[in-house]
Amino acid sequence: MKYTSLIVIALSLFVAACEDPAANKPAATVSESVNSQPTAQPVNTAPKPEIRGDALAVAPDNSKIEFVGSKVTGKHDGGFNQFTGTIDLVNGKAEDSSVFVEIDMASVFTDADGLTEHLKKADFFDVEKFPKSSFRSTKIVADTAKGADSFNVAGDLTLHGVTRSISFPATIKISEHEVMVNAEFSVNRKDFGINYAGMANDLIRDLVVIKLDLKTPRKN
Repeated sequence: MKYTSLIVIALSLFVAACEDPAANKPAATVSESVNSQPTAQPVNTAPKPEIRGDALAVAPDNSKIEFVGSKVTGKHDGGFNQFTGTIDLVNGKAEDSSVFVEIDMASVFTDADGLTEHLKKADFFDVEKFPKSSFRSTKIVADTAKGADSFNVAGDLTLHGVTRSISFPATIKISEHEVMVNAEFSVNRKDFGINYAGMANDLIRDLVVIKLDLKTPRKN
């Protein structure tokens, strides 16, 4: 009986380690690449958008940009320590507004020091060649079927020198004090030219979960 229990526990731990964290997250809709061939990016290549309403700062002291990557044997949590951005709040409505975020890719962190350094290399983000990534929204549409605060956000994501148009679900709450944006969705890293497969006996999954938690204070 004791031996059987040990086997059950071991199998449970193995199954938990092999679960795909992207399996229960909505997948971002990705269109054909605007710039299909990766090219070196200058440090400040993404122009700041024109502000039409109230400019609310997105920064590490009020927001988080994180991710979850996985392989056959388990998963790793990570994110970015340095990024800047703006929510252009127009008419106090999400549908009229936009968001722009630029990430310093060298500020990546994970739960394993060795992985953090590897992600900076050419196998993954290649931060020396592509120091910045950015997202610029192009349309925000209410999804009333899912609730008053549910939206679909579309925009251009530039990663690893490749720009693609993506669309993902998000929860957006606007109050007199702040704007909150929460989203969890998956993207396929290979859509952005990140093709490193991993070890033959420990392959890396293609889907990566992106986690956004923006809490930008409004000027009173």
